[in-house]
Amino acid sequence: MGKAESARLNQSLSGHLNTIHETLQTPASSLDKQSWADVVKTGDQVSKQATIVGMLWSGEKPEAKAVEENMAMYFNTLQGLLLLSHGSMVGAGPTLSSAINASIKQVVDCSFKLMMETVSSYGISASILSQQYSSYDLLNSLRTKLSMAVYDSKFYSSTGIKETRSRNKDLKLVVPQLVGAVWEACDALKKTPASNITAIGRAMTQVAVSVKDVIREMKELKPGSSDQTEAASDDDTRLNGSDNLSDELGNDLSPEEMKVAQSAIGVVSETVVVIKELIRTVTGLLRQEKPKDNGNFVDSLEKLLKLCQEIGLQIDELGASLYPPQEFPAMKASLEKISSIIDEVRSEVETLTSSSESIFQACNDLKSSMKQMEVALDCCSASEIESQMQNVSLS
Repeated sequence: MGKAESARLNQSLSGHLNTIHETLQTPASSLDKQSWADVVKTGDQVSKQATIVGMLWSGEKPEAKAVEENMAMYFNTLQGLLLLSHGSMVGAGPTLSSAINASIKQVVDCSFKLMMETVSSYGISASILSQQYSSYDLLNSLRTKLSMAVYDSKFYSSTGIKETRSRNKDLKLVVPQLVGAVWEACDALKKTPASNITAIGRAMTQVAVSVKDVIREMKELKPGSSDQTEAASDDDTRLNGSDNLSDELGNDLSPEEMKVAQSAIGVVSETVVVIKELIRTVTGLLRQEKPKDNGNFVDSLEKLLKLCQEIGLQIDELGASLYPPQEFPAMKASLEKISSIIDEVRSEVETLTSSSESIFQACNDLKSSMKQMEVALDCCSASEIESQMQNVSLS
């Protein structure tokens, strides 16, 4: 291939990259609302274009003109996908926007890897592309809208793209892998949430899974035997037996501490019920979500998610405080925060729906469990004070 053809191919790729850059800068507010189903369909078209790229490189190295024509078709389809995805974010809250951006990012990343890998095989230096597309404006646009690291110089080293390519490099093994990556990224679009409610419901489900993990860890706490209790009072034994201590972590709770742990399990179990009812309440609002609604409705959903995540954090704190020596003040603080958050959840749910009996009942049950745990904490604290007083008297 002559230098003129190589330069033209480089210029063509540069033009397509500029077009993608301009597309990424298109504000969603300037577009009409688009259905996510249309995004998925266009993703299938991108996948087909990737297949054509693979077929083009399945035999002998193609002519530059064929590569250029194929590249134009590919980037036109990719641009259509970006425009539709931007339109699908009209009325999207932060959670849905983040999910859409993550999915589209994968398609764009894989597409650029595929096209740059094939084009660079014609002797075009990847470092030229890196320098040409490393301006602050372009990087800022890509990272803020799609968090793309494609143009970072680290991208080239991490993907194995060297600064100088041999024209005779055989891509028959590399291209199918890159095409497969595009297929997977496009197929993942089908699993991307298409509405604010679905996105927020999934995020709440992740919190529920995390809280269930805390329950599992709590149930592994065990009371200590009398021998373990005596050993626990011997500081020297604790220091010398540090290797065994890590294996027995959580296995030397006193009877009073076990009561606290059992009451905590009740609190966390009721918390899972609250989160499940919250998910049911939120997903039951699908008919109320309007395509262009980016006002109070979406804000309320996002606030409920934030409150749900805050509950999850407090449950983590509660679980960590159960290991000996138990931290009673920290546990009481977590219970107070959870109680306050639950009040906010109730208030926010009331603004969204009148069908809230189930979630309110779950909130009441949770508060009842927290009161029982507070009683257990008070009893355990009293026992600890009494034990300390006896030790003082004996000394």
